[in-house]
Amino acid sequence: MKRETLSALNEARNSGKAVVRALDLANGNETIIDPYTDKSALGLAAFEAARADQSAHVAVDGRSWFLEVYNPPLDLVIVGAVHIAQPLSQMAALAGYNVRIVDPRTAFATAERFPGIVLSHHWADEALAKQPLTPRSAIVLLTHDPKLDDPALVVALKSDCFYIGALGSKKTQAARQARMKAEGFSDEDLARIHGPVGLTIGARSPAEIAVSILAEMTLALRGTKS
Repeated sequence: MKRETLSALNEARNSGKAVVRALDLANGNETIIDPYTDKSALGLAAFEAARADQSAHVAVDGRSWFLEVYNPPLDLVIVGAVHIAQPLSQMAALAGYNVRIVDPRTAFATAERFPGIVLSHHWADEALAKQPLTPRSAIVLLTHDPKLDDPALVVALKSDCFYIGALGSKKTQAARQARMKAEGFSDEDLARIHGPVGLTIGARSPAEIAVSILAEMTLALRGTKS
């Protein structure tokens, strides 16, 4: 590996950015690709490798390449330190996510209720300004309170995070979409919101709902079709 390549990889790691090292197997030339912005044929192959979290051999335009993926950890932001957030945060951590709970209500967002989880007592838009969402981020809104959820939703819809989930009934979702339309978002933007949140598995308890949410996040991340 060339020194400049190693330097670029270290810079990407330090900034929390996903990159793919593409090695031309014919001549040993290597290049660093941003899989989320490079729309070339090789860039699209790099995107698929990055999304799968798996390095790969690919053929592009008659050339053989080895794509080596360097992904930062997955990131989950949970807005609302409610009951569902407790099992969801623990399950997501086990699945490899760096989990953040965002809730200005200090009585709910406590270390006793969320052991080992990063807590932020800022309002969601402030918390997300300090640590922005990335293509490796998912965000789940659980408060049922527009004062808490909507600022986070506005930020999420302007980001390139891979998953946006929002708790609530179909009626709640319709009202949420109406508020976001008033903020200037399009139908295409609103289609990114998974609401009611989670796969339809008949979940009832907080833990079961957490399972359904994490499963839907995984489906969105991996792009697998049933």
